[in-house]
Amino acid sequence: LSRYAEDWRTDQGYNFFIFRNDDEALAGGVGLSNVRRGVAETASLGYWVGEPFARQRYMSAALPLVLDFAFTRLRLHRVEAACLPTNVPSRSLLLRTGFHQEGYARAYLLIDGKWQDHLLFGILREDWRGG
Repeated sequence: LSRYAEDWRTDQGYNFFIFRNDDEALAGGVGLSNVRRGVAETASLGYWVGEPFARQRYMSAALPLVLDFAFTRLRLHRVEAACLPTNVPSRSLLLRTGFHQEGYARAYLLIDGKWQDHLLFGILREDWRGG
């Protein structure tokens, strides 16, 4: 939490937690990291949801709020995301939210102890419905 607070203070990243309304259980999180200013005005999006909360639309509700924050409050031009090619729910979420698939990165991130390929996605401020 102290690292998250420092990232906010220095405009390097912005992390949010998702809590269930009923009992305030922590369901997941969404983060904007690697905020780059100047000629880029972009950030990387990451997200996770706990297994007991998967496929209950928590991320479908949270992601638009974070994108609105990114484009409206932070005035970013672009948000990037990546997911494993086998992660159909994540790919569907990104496409439903307005991201465009832009590429394929070999050995992109270290997941479960091995470098794994990822699909690359991006969304521009003008693509965003609030744009």
